[in-house]
Amino acid sequence: MKKILSFIMRYGLLIVIGGLALIQLVPYGRNHTNPPVINEPNWDSPQTRELAQRACFDCHSNETTWPWFTNIAPFSWLAQNDVDEGRSTLNFSEWGNGRREGERPGELIETIQEGEMPPLIYLPTHPAARLSSAEKQQLINGLRATTQ
Repeated sequence: MKKILSFIMRYGLLIVIGGLALIQLVPYGRNHTNPPVINEPNWDSPQTRELAQRACFDCHSNETTWPWFTNIAPFSWLAQNDVDEGRSTLNFSEWGNGRREGERPGELIETIQEGEMPPLIYLPTHPAARLSSAEKQQLINGLRATTQ
């Protein structure tokens, strides 16, 4: 019984390592180019832009910073998916085209007030995005002023 468990553990580990090596060949999630910035909101203040940049820009702009781990599958897949989805919902670098639901002032502010953004899973790898209560309120007020 001990030999069987040892065999299963040894070959199971080799299969897992081999699988992780093989998924590195999947090309999705490696194109870490940022499209050009077309148009930003008319920010009410530099502070509002700085707070939005800290908390939102990695997924909601064309100014994404791609950490080293976003080059390793499956993390590269998750990051690429999050950025693609974030940009399609709200993109501060392509502001004003009127097609994105996140550009609606009420939607944008409500998402932040309810704690949906930035998502908790994002914060451990992006500690600068963790806003204090005062900073969060300053961002909400600034976005409200910016979008009116």
